[in-house]
Amino acid sequence: MYKKLIRPLLFCFDPESVHHFSFTMIKWIHFIPFVGSFLQWRFTLTDSRLERQVFGLKFKNPVGLAAGFDKDAKLFCELSNFGFGFIEIGTLTPKAQDGNPKRRLFRLKSDQAIINRMGFNNRGVEDAVQRLKKNPGILIGGNIGKNKITENDNALEDYRICFEALFPYVDYFVVNVSSPNTPNLRALQDREPLTALLNAIKADNAVKVNPKPILLKIAPDLTDRQLDDIIEIVDTTKIDGVIATNTTISREGLKSKNKSETGGLSGKPLSKRSTEVIRYLSANSKQAFPIIGVGGIHSAQDAIEKLDAGATLLQLYTGFIYEGPALIKAINKAILSRTAEKWGQ
Repeated sequence: MYKKLIRPLLFCFDPESVHHFSFTMIKWIHFIPFVGSFLQWRFTLTDSRLERQVFGLKFKNPVGLAAGFDKDAKLFCELSNFGFGFIEIGTLTPKAQDGNPKRRLFRLKSDQAIINRMGFNNRGVEDAVQRLKKNPGILIGGNIGKNKITENDNALEDYRICFEALFPYVDYFVVNVSSPNTPNLRALQDREPLTALLNAIKADNAVKVNPKPILLKIAPDLTDRQLDDIIEIVDTTKIDGVIATNTTISREGLKSKNKSETGGLSGKPLSKRSTEVIRYLSANSKQAFPIIGVGGIHSAQDAIEKLDAGATLLQLYTGFIYEGPALIKAINKAILSRTAEKWGQ
């Protein structure tokens, strides 16, 4: 129904307007009695074999929603009814900011992709905290960044503000230095500034009564040498894992008319490269840390390929938009099928 009826209708309109409209509709239908329970019944697959224990947290299944979809933590309760094992909110910054000028979100239908140059648009970390206080128990990741007006030399303070504000309300943190849509942000991926940033956040985390896992989200455009640096940085700073990968600035092989728009590319064209990055990190680190695989997952097979490459958990974004919520259940079914084959069931 989604791909034949709902998606064609939604894709007739501006993508950012549709995003806000969809949020409103999902919120409103949950005011109808039993809708939440129906959606859980339709899309959620519950099985103990899907559970994952990763960096000290228990995930009910390995398929999560990537950051960027529910930036301001407005819809995490409702989205969890579509079968996600966890929800990542953000990217959040200390102060509210409008992001880049519109239009800034583009569908590439022929490529099953999206280009965005949103620019960390969000209402600020304290605004999100007010809703996170009402979390009924959903596993939440907090993706944090810096404000556009903050110079890189002062970026640490922005990350610390977000870390402190979110600490009581999220289960893990993601340090985002890999978005291509905030000027000079990716320079923080260089070895020296990234090591300093992660060490500082780890130090703040260490004095907490119950420290939270700290993850790093990296770009797919890093060279092998830079990926080697990431492996060494993870080992040096002792952070808990890596999310591979964010959007790409590459436009190789695209067919759609919007392919020249600036911003980060997500979706099917990213699938191969993100899997390559996962495989490289996993193999060259000797599986030293967990990897959350994200980028171009549009089918159960795409998901299995990332798990086979070394991913421990998965996240969806563009695939969720193109394929609909049935994709989550399809992936979990495929994982269960693989588990049954492994044990000869």
